[in-house]
Amino acid sequence: MSEFLSAISDFAGQSGLATILGGEYGYLIMIAVACFLLYLAIAKGFEPLLLVPIAFGMLLVNLPDIGIKDAPIGIYHEDGFQPGGLFYYLAMGKDFGIFPPLIFVGVGAMTDFGPLIANPKSLILGGAAQLGIFFAFLGALLLGFAPNEAASIGIIGGADGPTAIYLTTKLAPDLLGPIAVAAYSYMALVPVIQPPIMRALTTKEQRMVKMSQLRQVSRTEKIIFPIAVTIIVTLLLPSAGTLVGMLMFGNLLKEAGSTSRLADVASNGLMSSITIMLGLVVGATTKADTFLTPQTLGIIVLGLTAFCIGTTGGVLFGKIMYYATGKKINPLIGSAGVSAVPMAARVAQKVGQQECPTNFLLMHAMGPNVAGVIGSAIAAGILLSIYG
Repeated sequence: MSEFLSAISDFAGQSGLATILGGEYGYLIMIAVACFLLYLAIAKGFEPLLLVPIAFGMLLVNLPDIGIKDAPIGIYHEDGFQPGGLFYYLAMGKDFGIFPPLIFVGVGAMTDFGPLIANPKSLILGGAAQLGIFFAFLGALLLGFAPNEAASIGIIGGADGPTAIYLTTKLAPDLLGPIAVAAYSYMALVPVIQPPIMRALTTKEQRMVKMSQLRQVSRTEKIIFPIAVTIIVTLLLPSAGTLVGMLMFGNLLKEAGSTSRLADVASNGLMSSITIMLGLVVGATTKADTFLTPQTLGIIVLGLTAFCIGTTGGVLFGKIMYYATGKKINPLIGSAGVSAVPMAARVAQKVGQQECPTNFLLMHAMGPNVAGVIGSAIAAGILLSIYG
């Protein structure tokens, strides 16, 4: 009987619940955060394709003693070798900078650069929305972060998760957890964060502006564009070549016509597979014992500030163009200059239609939106070339 009770006692002592009751209450906090994010994704529909994998990865890694992120012990083929957990191996795609460029292939295959080609002025709005990156960079420096760390924190302002991960793995891998979570969380929360800023900076009259239909872009233009952008950007800024090149490669698969099967794989199978794996391992970087620190809180706050400043910069430049064009441009499309494609463009459309149900801004907003993707990749390349 005593042996049975001893076995029960040992079993209870080795449970995850015992770990939490032993004083590791940070796990409870992170489990609650994960469940809240799952609620936002499933019940409220806040970008579930991103938020569900991230939140579930966060949940799994904060269930004590699960071992899903453990490193291997010993040497393979030798006695005593124990393989690592699933997330240890999946994380290599993130840590070695493999997943983000592959995500860009899928994004490119899903993106229509026609609105940007038809309205090149969109580049200005896409560039203006990158102000948040450099604002957060300066803020991080003032808070005492090293320049390479500040550069990684600043890129959160572009609302581009893959770019944030790619740059951080190069410059500040120790900060990958909070930066990745902040970047992807703000991407998912675009419909919550942006509308109040957009309404505060514009008048009802400005939000009601109806823009004229964009010109039809030829197939030849759409084929030349990704090739030309790859050559020009890479020659001017080689450090941005990987991300921009993969983005344009995916787009070329879409526009070439003869590669439609490859484009379909890139935009569906590849994109979905990488999103699942990347989302899980991003969530897995939030283990309570390393994530719940003052430094993490500072990064989360700086990231939110950067994102808000980026949205503000896009809308304000949209207002400048509103006046410069004789009130022909709706300033709301400037908010789409952040890189969250196509979420930010959809938000601009939604806010515009709330003022005028017959207003259709989506295609106009897609111009700044895709320009923002290119802009954030170029900004990352600039920071990488300086601090890499």
